[in-house]
This record gives sequence, structure tokens and C-alpha cells, in this order.
Amino acid sequence: MTKVVLAYSGGLDTSVIVPWLKENYGCEVVCFTADVGQGPELDGLEEKALASGASQLIVHDMVEEFASDYIIPYVRSGAVYERKYLLGTSIARPIIAKHLVDVAHEVGAQAIAHGATGKGNDQVRFELTVMALDPRLSVIAPWREWDIRSREDALDYAAERGIPVPNTKKSIYSRDRNLWHISHEGGDLEETWVEPNEEMYLLSASPENAPDKAAYVEIEFDSGYPISLNGEKLTPAQLIAKLNHIGGVHGIGRTDLVESRLVGMKSHGVYETPGGTILMAAHKDLESLVLDRATTQYKDVIALKYAELVYDGLWFSPLK
Repeated sequence: MTKVVLAYSGGLDTSVIVPWLKENYGCEVVCFTADVGQGPELDGLEEKALASGASQLIVHDMVEEFASDYIIPYVRSGAVYERKYLLGTSIARPIIAKHLVDVAHEVGAQAIAHGATGKGNDQVRFELTVMALDPRLSVIAPWREWDIRSREDALDYAAERGIPVPNTKKSIYSRDRNLWHISHEGGDLEETWVEPNEEMYLLSASPENAPDKAAYVEIEFDSGYPISLNGEKLTPAQLIAKLNHIGGVHGIGRTDLVESRLVGMKSHGVYETPGGTILMAAHKDLESLVLDRATTQYKDVIALKYAELVYDGLWFSPLK
């Protein structure tokens, strides 16, 4: 194995994975970052990747593709996982993994690597997608192989090798952000009876602090696809971004959920999906106008399975 493509975020874990791959696999490491609308998290990534020992950083702007080819088809499905979750993390994983495979082909890599832990869903989502798109590629999951067991271990590993790592105060929460949502896990959320702190929220105002005056939202659909907001023609990504702002200001889209993970454990998470909550509600109202009763009822049945497929990382499966 001479070359590996690493799904790179610039955080502590993936910064440490770069030298670990070089030491343990004797390979060149190409870092890949997917821009799916996470915003300022992308700042300064190239310098970090090169300083960690990567040969290059490749960034793909996938925001419009993410919106049109993944989010909107998902919205049309009406799928909701375990009655609450609008699948904000799950829906982003197949496009990221797809582009990982594409980059591996472009640079002639024999494997891809990721920083997902052995306790989460993402390891399964990434690896199922890679196997579906190119089973010849190997997948390396350092968290299932190395001796690093804590943040302190990772910091020591980086310090010993002179690898620059983020020196800002670490948030007590583990977060995942993209155009569709932001998730919050860990910290005091590990205790299900603890009410989330208001300071934790990043996309939405508390309903108690929302404007007293309502905002009117008019979304135009063409064959089930949203094409304009309040009379303005927009791309899917632009429309979702504007809905995020409107919904966030008005305290829309907060979900507190204990979910059943694919790997067999329960997880307490808080999700903010302001624009998505509005768009899903609008699409359901559209369906109430145009679908007959039998079709609506059957669609609700298969939406449960669709949500499970997306959550489980089976976006590219024949059944989906």
C-alpha cells in the first residue's frame, strides 16, 4: 500500500491519524475535506494538513450537490428516524464517502481512512458506501487499531512528533455541522435527565426569545422540488440556507432525542434543523393537497424503512 486518502477535518483525531498512517503503513497520505456547508471549520485546513505530514489537501465544494442530490430527495421521502430525527448527520455521510472514493481513484490510492470511532454509526456508514462503490479499496479505521484511547493520549502523540493540533479550549460537546443541521452530543448530555444549556445552541433562538410577530413563509414546489422562497427563485442550497436563518430566528427546529444507534447502544443527542423542519412541514402540506389517501398511507409506511436505510448507511443499496 503506497497511498491512502484520509477523510480530514483538521481536528485533533485526524491530525494525529496522518503521522500514524505514515508510521504504521509506510504510505503517502492525501487528505480530503468535504465542504457540505460546515462554514468556518474549513479555515486554515491546508496548513494544518501539510504540517501534520500530508502530501496535499483536496477540498471539494459539495454544498449544491449535497442539497440537490441528497437533501431534497430525502425531504421528498418524508422519512424521520425514530419519530424525531431529520437525519442531518446520516444524510451527509454517503456524499462524503462517495467523494472519498472519487479522490482515491484520482490520486491512485489503494485505501481510504477515516477517524470514526468504534462506538459510533459513522464507521459503518463510510465503510458500507466504500464497499458499495468500489470493493477493491481497503478501509483503514485507526480507532479500531491503535493504542490511543483518550484525548490526552492523542495530544501526547502529537507533541512527541511536533504535530500542531488545535489549542483552543475543547467544547464539552461533540458536534457535527452541515447545511442541513448541527448535532450536539456528549458532555452533560450523557445524562438524559439534564436539560441542555441554552449556550449550547448555535443555529436557533430559544422559543422564549423568538420574535412575538410571526414570519410568513411561502415555498413554491415544482413536481415536489422546492424552487423558490417568498417569490425568489433559489437553488436548493440557497433556499435551505435562507430557511435556516428564518427558522433559527423564530426558534424552530430543536430536537432532543435518545436514539437507537446502529451499533446497538442508545445515544442522547440534541439537533438543530431550523430550515429542514420548515421544509419538511411544507412538503407534507403539499402532499396533503395532491396525494390520495391510499398513497399517503403507503408512503408513510415505506418512509419508516427509508429512514432506517439512510441512518444505517445504505444510501447506495439497491433497496433504497
